[in-house]
Amino acid sequence: MSVKFNCQQFHKSGSTRPGILLCTSRKLRGDETVWRRKQQLTQNVDFPPKLPKKKKKPYPIPIKEIKHAARQDRKLAHMGVEKHLEPPKNGLLVPDLVPVAYEVFDTWKLLIKGLAQLLHVIPVHGCSECSEVHVAQAGHRILDCEGPTSSQRHSSHAWVKGSINDILVPIESYHLFDPFGRRIKHETRFEYDRIPAVVELCIQAGVDIPEYPSRRRTNPVRMLGRKILDRGGHLEEPKPWRNVESSSLMDFDTYRACERFPRPSLSDVPKIAQETIDAYETVRKGRQEVDEEIHCESVWLLLRAFKHQWRDGKHGWQDATVDEVFPPNYVWHVRDPSGPPMRTALKRYYGKAPAVVEVCMQAGARIPDEYKPMMRLDIVIPDSEEAKLIA
Repeated sequence: MSVKFNCQQFHKSGSTRPGILLCTSRKLRGDETVWRRKQQLTQNVDFPPKLPKKKKKPYPIPIKEIKHAARQDRKLAHMGVEKHLEPPKNGLLVPDLVPVAYEVFDTWKLLIKGLAQLLHVIPVHGCSECSEVHVAQAGHRILDCEGPTSSQRHSSHAWVKGSINDILVPIESYHLFDPFGRRIKHETRFEYDRIPAVVELCIQAGVDIPEYPSRRRTNPVRMLGRKILDRGGHLEEPKPWRNVESSSLMDFDTYRACERFPRPSLSDVPKIAQETIDAYETVRKGRQEVDEEIHCESVWLLLRAFKHQWRDGKHGWQDATVDEVFPPNYVWHVRDPSGPPMRTALKRYYGKAPAVVEVCMQAGARIPDEYKPMMRLDIVIPDSEEAKLIA
């Protein structure tokens, strides 16, 4: 134990008195632990911003880093030095990533099955004019429709019955046998199968699906600047799989999922909801781990149609972000699904949550702590007359 003395002047009631400040401290023993208070989550966070379609999407990597990396590649290429590539950028698999990819792939199928069963019990509505989705007994009355005919309806939504694709947004990608092979051209686009982007990401990370083969290299790809020197030899690509009746292929696709899985009993709904939200968290976190290694460099996704006429209709490609492969699809959080519909006047008091979380929560699942700040559970929603009195 160490003891420190310090003489200070203490001020009290205008008088100055000398005093001694005593501080003690000691080192912890090996079997002792210091318990600290857990960091509390921020309350009432802002909603994620909506990117306008008429503006270019932001770069996931700062433009300065992209230009710096390009200058380094050109410098090495001018010197005749090959670019150093680590797996999986050189075409080789990352051994530690293969079990994670299999876990994400298996959990993705469980997620589709659980949502298909819950949608028999939990009503979901979608706007026929825009991408708005609402999970409740009836559609809300918030005037924020951005559809082509919204002005005729004073921005009110045209609600229809929703489907599983309104909850899990169908983001698809072309399946590539060899990501370093030939590019997909406009004339040959129908020669390639389109599958969920999450599945394609898992295949390129090491998951083997007989219907969708992928090239597994034993020798790395060699590059000089942007030029590929050695692809490991030419290998003829197999023909695309076209048998859509295969049950193994439909397990990881949302096509007619609600017809494939029957309505569950009411006693099993809370259990299914908890398993579904756990599967959602596993897919989201596992996909992020796979994403950080592969960087979605070969799972190409479509950019917004920003000045496409300047590019003769061609896509402007850049690395995809995590939310573009598996978008959260935020919806309004409904505290009472059978209560009165939401209104525009009380819009600032409502919270939001990912559509999967909202469906599972209404079915009886526990809410993960990370979603509670955006759901604004601690805010009391006033009546319409009370809201007018609030500044």
